[in-house]
Amino acid sequence: MDLFWHRRDPRTRDNAGLAAAARAGTVVPVFVYDSSLLNTMGDRQRALYLRHIKALERRYRELDSDLVVRAGDPDDVLVDLAAEYGADTVFYNTHYRAAQRNRQRAVEDALSGAGVDTDARTDLVLVGPEKLERSYPNHSQFHNDWEAVPKRGSYAEPDADALAGISDGKTVPEPEVDIELPAAGYRGARDRLDTFVDHGITSYNDTRDDLRMAVEEPTHAVSRLSPYLATGAIGIREVWATASEVYDAVHGGERRNVDKYRYELSWREQMYHLLYYNPDLAVSNYKSFPNDIEWHNDDDAFEAWTRGETGYPLVDAGMRQLNQEGYIHNRPRQVVASFLSKHLLIDWRRGARYFTKQLLDHDYASNHGGWQWVASTGTDSVDVRIFDPVSQASKYDEGATYIREYVPELEGVPTGKVIEWPTLARDERESLAPEYTHPIVDRNEGYERAQRTFERALGKR
Repeated sequence: MDLFWHRRDPRTRDNAGLAAAARAGTVVPVFVYDSSLLNTMGDRQRALYLRHIKALERRYRELDSDLVVRAGDPDDVLVDLAAEYGADTVFYNTHYRAAQRNRQRAVEDALSGAGVDTDARTDLVLVGPEKLERSYPNHSQFHNDWEAVPKRGSYAEPDADALAGISDGKTVPEPEVDIELPAAGYRGARDRLDTFVDHGITSYNDTRDDLRMAVEEPTHAVSRLSPYLATGAIGIREVWATASEVYDAVHGGERRNVDKYRYELSWREQMYHLLYYNPDLAVSNYKSFPNDIEWHNDDDAFEAWTRGETGYPLVDAGMRQLNQEGYIHNRPRQVVASFLSKHLLIDWRRGARYFTKQLLDHDYASNHGGWQWVASTGTDSVDVRIFDPVSQASKYDEGATYIREYVPELEGVPTGKVIEWPTLARDERESLAPEYTHPIVDRNEGYERAQRTFERALGKR
């Protein structure tokens, strides 16, 4: 008899550690309600994750087993459960966040002291970070090495006879939140993937930045799988294998579109690679600067940003989507992060913390690695990258469809005026949409101030 400890992997399919445990013998599936780690998640994501756990319980019961749920410190709980079930080994999947790694070490020490073996598997990524070089100058070089490593297929769900015939009456809470949550569990994730494969993956590169499509066909333009991958409801190998099957079956432009989707998955892999070698990624700049960055950290400006009241329509639309849905499309996600860290010169860490609170798809590696990339403190090969929210709106939301969806104050304003809003004269803005806010920072002044500030930090002034 062995235990499998579910962590951020609430699924029976494509689960590396669970598959290994099932090959070794009879498995008792376990989930430990570890409040110290669960409380580091935002309320929204925690609620979705716990709904995944409820769905996982139901699946085990369909397989004539059950999920053993206990609350407490995993190093204490797993020792007790190993003794209760006479387990020889506790299997689990490796995680890369510092707190998770510390928790794993405590569990390993406690189980070793109790005479119980442990077996950790790579599950969160397609390629274990330890298989690659410690650092890369840019994503292209990372991708070249990463691509050369063979990717295995997804793991099958264990047969029912590999699971212990147990029944456990305990469960997890199901908290309410302030937004509608997506369908929970593996089934919800697989349905989302199937919809994308049927309707969107073969046009992905052509539509992924089209913000009109993001409003009119939100699950076709992009996969919207990120909340499920971030909470572990679906395995990355299954997503990769499914995309690769489509890639092998199509040609020409469709193949190019599918390959772009697969390429984008490699960015997630690089963020985990960064976190593995830089455990302080969430709190320390990845890039070294000869001088301090002179952050302004204006509280009023930060609050206006969180509310979506900056007077920059694309920024405000992105922040309002985040607040209303717990999700933000990738293009405005980059724009709002750049606006905060460049035009407002507010420390990227404040923005990353707000995203942690609000996002359903918060991923510790991708969130902090992505914020650092946009803030020019991370792996970007460009010294100072600044997204202009006006030109970004013109290029990716030329009809202002996305902006009007989330900023209804601009509903009756001509499209050109919506796009150019921050550049209009104050009197014209007041006549066009008196209820919408004026820009909280001048477009050109904000851009030039950010340029000067980062050049000083880089020692170029």
